[in-house]
Amino acid sequence: MSLTTSNLESHGDDDFVDVEPQGESDGKVDVEGRSPLRLAWARFRADKLSMISFYVTALFVIVAISAPILIKLGVLDPQTPDYTLIDYSTGGLPIGWGGGISWSHPLGVEPGIGRDVLSRLWLGATISLSIALSAAIITVIIGTVLGIIAGFSGGLVDSAIGRIIDLVLSFPSTLMLLALSGVVVDRMRDVGVPNGPNGAFVNGFYVVIVLAAFGWPPVARLIRGQVLSIREREFVDAAILMGASRSRIYFKEILPNLWAPLLVYFTLLMPTYVSAEAALSFLNVGIKNPTPTLGNVLNGALPYAYTDFVFFFVPAAVIAAIVISFNLLGDGARDALDPRAAR
Repeated sequence: MSLTTSNLESHGDDDFVDVEPQGESDGKVDVEGRSPLRLAWARFRADKLSMISFYVTALFVIVAISAPILIKLGVLDPQTPDYTLIDYSTGGLPIGWGGGISWSHPLGVEPGIGRDVLSRLWLGATISLSIALSAAIITVIIGTVLGIIAGFSGGLVDSAIGRIIDLVLSFPSTLMLLALSGVVVDRMRDVGVPNGPNGAFVNGFYVVIVLAAFGWPPVARLIRGQVLSIREREFVDAAILMGASRSRIYFKEILPNLWAPLLVYFTLLMPTYVSAEAALSFLNVGIKNPTPTLGNVLNGALPYAYTDFVFFFVPAAVIAAIVISFNLLGDGARDALDPRAAR
């Protein structure tokens, strides 16, 4: 395709430019169409705050992936205490400035025990992000499937799923998490769920399941609203006329058109679940010491908020940085994928 230079117009809004010049000869410019994904990526890259949040989020993901490897290599040691670094005459505070900060312990050591704070936060970020990621994936899967079924089927099926959503939303999720913790975890052990070191696996599994069980209704409502519009499109009518099965219509025709809202909602679910896991660990529901998570590290630092402020501040700052970066990433993805929503 080619256009003369005199026919090219400046629209004044990059959001709607879908061509880019490829070359120029004899007064003509060759242009190439750009896909919606490339346009969205260009809009995302143009937003400096979104790119900063993307790099920060990528850094936390790399940190989470690398922690088990570094522990195996002996670079990180989140469990071994070192009582020689503790001054018991001061009530168990670390020896030295800033909670025992040194080249060997860049963020100091844990009061009373002497475990390396950096190693515990590093591994804690891995466990917290793993729980949040698992819960977010299950939440999106359940909400997407039920939302597609409700939006496409309509009638009695739609009404039944809607009442289930209303029922789940009526429960106070935090109270249910606290009240059911002991009973459900014991039942999980009875049915053969692995306990893990100090009950870490079964407790983490409980947090994932409960977060997903109470988190899917908003996703289902969002997807249902999208499907109500998509089901009227011509390609869906064509699939029905060709005799396509319900499962093919759900997952081959409708689902590929839902990736944009699902991506945005997933990026917004992650910080919600990171903060929820931290809050539950802070309340001693979920993974408990000595297995570190961001929440129980912060819980262990609370008694030293005044006497060892660095030990208290660092885990709180890490949680805040993760939540803010994921939220900004989700906002940037939403604006890039749907530029009219920001107007």
